[in-house]
Amino acid sequence: MQSYTVRFHVDAPPRRVWRVLHPPVPPNAPRPRVLEWPGGSMEILNEGNEAGEGLVRTCIFEVPRYLLSGGRARSWETVTEAELNKLSRYIAVGAPLWSRAEGYHQLDEQSDGSTVLTFHETYHAYNPVLRFFLERPVHAKISRDNLAVYEHALGYAGEVRRLS
Repeated sequence: MQSYTVRFHVDAPPRRVWRVLHPPVPPNAPRPRVLEWPGGSMEILNEGNEAGEGLVRTCIFEVPRYLLSGGRARSWETVTEAELNKLSRYIAVGAPLWSRAEGYHQLDEQSDGSTVLTFHETYHAYNPVLRFFLERPVHAKISRDNLAVYEHALGYAGEVRRLS
């Protein structure tokens, strides 16, 4: 099993950071709603409650080409726990390297009103042979990409500094 944790300091209050990561659904948004960015997309099948708990989504993202999937993978994800402006926890199943990922991001308000965001994810490939050979490099690629997405998105809330 692989595990990855990164922390960011964002010069913005938690509610602003939350809104960047969980923007409100536009009033006339189509269902399902699709969000796209360079290298991937997310199709939101169910929005969940106000905090996002119960959200169901599929994601397409980049993986190493040696997985013979054209450099793309898909995950099926659900947000299992969410607390507005504080926490979002998810579970995902992904392919082509059949795997299970669990993770969360947590927002902690600092005494100066800024936010420390912690993102944590574990990743486990089901097949023991593929796990031995591919789990580490595939998760490393996914983690690098997640790091870049978080840094970019958090920049819309305020100045971002990576802590770990």
